[in-house]
Amino acid sequence: HAYSQVWTPEGSPLMVLTRRLAARVQAVLDSLRPDSAGRLVVEVGMTYGNPSLPSALRRLQAAGARRIVVVPLYAQYSGTTTASIFDRVTRELAMWRWIPEMRFVNGWHCHPQYLRALADSVRAHWAEHGKDHLLFSFHSIPKSYLLQGDPYHCFCQATARGVATELQLAADEWSIAFQSRIGTQEWLKPYTDIVLNEYAAGPHKRVTVVCPGFTTDCLETLEEIAIRGREDFMAHGGEVFGYVPALND
Repeated sequence: HAYSQVWTPEGSPLMVLTRRLAARVQAVLDSLRPDSAGRLVVEVGMTYGNPSLPSALRRLQAAGARRIVVVPLYAQYSGTTTASIFDRVTRELAMWRWIPEMRFVNGWHCHPQYLRALADSVRAHWAEHGKDHLLFSFHSIPKSYLLQGDPYHCFCQATARGVATELQLAADEWSIAFQSRIGTQEWLKPYTDIVLNEYAAGPHKRVTVVCPGFTTDCLETLEEIAIRGREDFMAHGGEVFGYVPALND
């Protein structure tokens, strides 16, 4: 039911938008190296589903790639995401007889152009719909991971502060919450759904939500936030709910 709410004629938003992103990156790289001999090739590999990470690596191998840059599409590093990609990639490479040079991009949570792009997307939304309280919603992880040394929570805070600074927001004009928790153990707080319901009942009846941890829009942003989050917020007394699309391509 959840997927049916966001499915497109082209298929899953996550797959469609990720392929568009890869095509845009390929176009930029082609403009930098127009000669075929030095061409930079972009492939997409999914952690779950197809095309898989191993199949993407094998396509690069078949193309003769001797240097590979792996870019997990998570701006904020976490052992649950970026590090898991590292594990899956190295598991595949362990079966190769000739290992290419490898580089992993661990994240870009405070890269100036990333912060500027996020700020610009919020500005564009506000220019069309009006300025409201800005809520940054990041995918949550179990609190125990933070206590074990995972830096994800700190990186999310740094991203939000950086964007708020770009937008010149006062401390009471923005806040942070964490979404998509599952199971019974405690996850990073505050929880987005609870925060939205509390805001609707009192201090912020007009909110704009942005999800900087998602490179492309997907089930967690489109169904959980833009659809279900909006419905719950309005049902609890909210007046205006705005969702800022992911940066996508």
